[in-house]
Amino acid sequence: MKRKNILFTICTAVLMLFVLCPMAAFAEGGEEAVKLAGTFWSLVPPVIAIALALITKEVYSSLFVGIVVGGLFAANFRPIKAVDNIVSEGIIAAVSGIAGIFVFLVVLGGIVALVNKAGGSAAFGKWAKENIKTRVGAMLATFLLGVLIFIDDYFNCLTVGSVMRPVTDAHKISRAKLSYLIDATAAPICMIAPISSWAAAVSEFAPEGQGLSLFIKAIPYNFYSLLTLVFIIALAVMKFDYGPMALHEKNAIEKGDLYTCGDRVESEQVVPSSKGKVIDLVLPILVLIIICVFALVYVGGIMDGASFVDAFSNTDATVGLPWGGLIALVFTIIYMVARRVMTFKEAMDCVPKGFIAMVPAITILTMATSLKNMTGLLGADAYVAGLMDGAAAGLANFLPAIIFLVACFLAFSTGTSWGTFGILIPIVVAIFPEGSEILIIGMSACLAGAVCGDHCSPISDTTIMSSAGGECNHINHVSTQLPYAISVAAISFVMYLLAGVVQNWAILLPIGVVATIAFLFVVKAITKKKA
Repeated sequence: MKRKNILFTICTAVLMLFVLCPMAAFAEGGEEAVKLAGTFWSLVPPVIAIALALITKEVYSSLFVGIVVGGLFAANFRPIKAVDNIVSEGIIAAVSGIAGIFVFLVVLGGIVALVNKAGGSAAFGKWAKENIKTRVGAMLATFLLGVLIFIDDYFNCLTVGSVMRPVTDAHKISRAKLSYLIDATAAPICMIAPISSWAAAVSEFAPEGQGLSLFIKAIPYNFYSLLTLVFIIALAVMKFDYGPMALHEKNAIEKGDLYTCGDRVESEQVVPSSKGKVIDLVLPILVLIIICVFALVYVGGIMDGASFVDAFSNTDATVGLPWGGLIALVFTIIYMVARRVMTFKEAMDCVPKGFIAMVPAITILTMATSLKNMTGLLGADAYVAGLMDGAAAGLANFLPAIIFLVACFLAFSTGTSWGTFGILIPIVVAIFPEGSEILIIGMSACLAGAVCGDHCSPISDTTIMSSAGGECNHINHVSTQLPYAISVAAISFVMYLLAGVVQNWAILLPIGVVATIAFLFVVKAITKKKA
């Protein structure tokens, strides 16, 4: 009840801002400069949305309040202009900008519904029960599949979730833990894979001709991504959890409750075909992967003579993934009907069911992107650029750690790692000597911080799709993974402090791995003592 009162009070306050704006501002026509642009206030709307989401455990209204506040700030508190910002620059621009991802979500939902109806998921679950004997094995198998799908984080989140849910459910792994495994693998593995949509994005923002080279050189210094992968393996093998995740896992093991609290974000229960086989799940997923990889490089111009790497650098995932997904969907329908595991009408009925399953993810993604657009109208990039320029003088050895923190905060506040790249990479390149080791460390700190902030943020598209992939309540996913992400971030921050002095990844990376494992041993001992 208290949370509802807080939310009601804040919503009322926002409404009053609309109604009681000064009449002079209301009457003033024409375009004028945004008074709060390029200031600390440019980051306030996403901070409000994130705080509300964590306090109220309700994401839709929290995001909407943040959008409204951002629209008001960008309109200098003029109500009509604010509504125009919210609708035109926010929601409509969000839908048009990521329409391709919506199509891919719907298509993937349809493929998952087809596989479930055909009995492929049930057959795979049965096979997994016989061959994956332990909870540790199920978690490591989820991690391994996430590592193998390194092409794109969106694709990773949804594919790993749909394939591994039957396996993790059979071993009583909570949906919060599954979503964490998905999220903690997706972006970090893409961030250290030279052939991925993330490498292509970094190449776009770096100086011409240096992008991929800088990206590859920065991989050994990308402490957050590398240590997160170490953290996952160690946590699974050591068989313990801490923070809110411990309660979710305890309930899953002892009570069979995979959710603990919040909405049960479950797919519609279907009666699978008795003719289903493991191949009915594996083949559609393999075709999806192969076609999507080809589609990504095709969109990047590989048929026009571009090399594979150049094609990846020039691709557009919002076009390539739907392109490949639609072909995979048509293949799956024809295959399932030809196999006689379902009729053509049953196959067609699965398509809208897949769409319905993705509606929560699409709604949150739309609102989160609208909030990012409001932040863009307020010039958050100019504000952060000014902060970085001011920190550059006299702090050369400490700059990697500072860059890491700034990138974390910016990605957390805006929910976008790619946007963080776009803001910080040009600044990093400008403040460090060309060709120096400290430039590579600074670049890696920027990339690692962006991944960390994106990983923690409730309004990040990857976080949202990890919730969808694991069919987990979004706020449960955010609140349970936050302590884990912050733990690795703290270790990474210390490593970047050392990197400013040592500047040798061969020395630093083993130290980071040992520190991560030692940290988990200490936490396990403390947790066991309290228990």
